[in-house]
Amino acid sequence: MRIVATGMRILLGAIFVFFGLNHIFNFLPSGPMPSGTAGQFLAAMTAAKYFYLVGVCEALPGLFLLISRFVPLALLVLAAVIVNIDFVDLTLAHIGLPMGALVTILWIYLAYRYRSALSGVLKQRAEI
Repeated sequence: MRIVATGMRILLGAIFVFFGLNHIFNFLPSGPMPSGTAGQFLAAMTAAKYFYLVGVCEALPGLFLLISRFVPLALLVLAAVIVNIDFVDLTLAHIGLPMGALVTILWIYLAYRYRSALSGVLKQRAEI
């Protein structure tokens, strides 16, 4: 099972490094802007340069997963990113659902494998 977890960690890290760097450097050709609300949403995020921040929030934790350092922290940061990916896929751009489902499944598996390191985040009352 450790080999499976390592493979999934590397795959999730590679996905987020690749697509996070694409948000920053835009090396993949993008198709036409979608119409309707999805297009307006993407246009606003592009005009505000918001995708640069998204790219950093994807690429840096992805790199941590690839080099197997700060994995619980990377999983926590990516949890927020993945929730946003899933919400956008479910409400605006249904074409991204397969990739969103893949990263969600990978994340859930890794969060389960690292549950002991993540358990402190789920405490009801924090002790100082």
